[in-house]
Amino acid sequence: MRSSTPYARDRRAVDLPVRVKRHKSLLLRQLGETEMWMQHNKVTNLKLACEQVDGVLIKPGETFSFNKLVGNATRRKGYVKGMRLSNGQAKPGIGGGICQLANLLHWMVLHSPLTVTQRSNHSFDPFPDNGRVLPWGVGCSIVYNYVDFQFRNDTDQTFQLRVGVGERYLEGEILAERSTSSSYRVFARGERFLRAGTEYFRRNEIWRTVIDRRTGAAIGEELLKENVALVKYMPTGVDVIDVDLRQYPPAS
Repeated sequence: MRSSTPYARDRRAVDLPVRVKRHKSLLLRQLGETEMWMQHNKVTNLKLACEQVDGVLIKPGETFSFNKLVGNATRRKGYVKGMRLSNGQAKPGIGGGICQLANLLHWMVLHSPLTVTQRSNHSFDPFPDNGRVLPWGVGCSIVYNYVDFQFRNDTDQTFQLRVGVGERYLEGEILAERSTSSSYRVFARGERFLRAGTEYFRRNEIWRTVIDRRTGAAIGEELLKENVALVKYMPTGVDVIDVDLRQYPPAS
């Protein structure tokens, strides 16, 4: 409340003219043994969360905060029990499922000149890649009021977020006042599963290629994140590398 950071709060009903990135994610997926009623309730929660984000403007120098805009997802606000990840398990919780909106926003922001300043990923990989579209490891964890997703506008123009729930998909766009000079390609490298004793871990790296929009030539490449997570299912159909944790003693 006492921060001097200028946070994005203003909205605009009319779209800015230039689309920077559009993405959509499936609302209902079969995830292991997860009960589908939690995913249906998740749709209700996403509609409420989208109402707080849709149309928001991120002006030069401003920071977007998921928690500041969406706030605490409580029953009083209309949120219901949806799928919430706790210690790698899918459990019902009020407001469960709104992380999908943070995931969508994060993926779009990675394809823009906006700068991610705060983002936490899940420390568990709870489900096999059943119908996965995006690389593993680009999701976000949101826990009000201390685990947030934030990004800052370090450019000289204003951006706008449009999000909403369609019939089958959660849909989103980042819009801008004018065209950006670069486009982006985000991808995973070094995908691997590791076995340490009776536990399995998953690791990869998330990279981004910067492309000159005028010529189509790659002008840069950067490592965004190295992910590692405890796997909560039995990996099948993939190579697994055995590792000896005794080779990596804890730091003194």
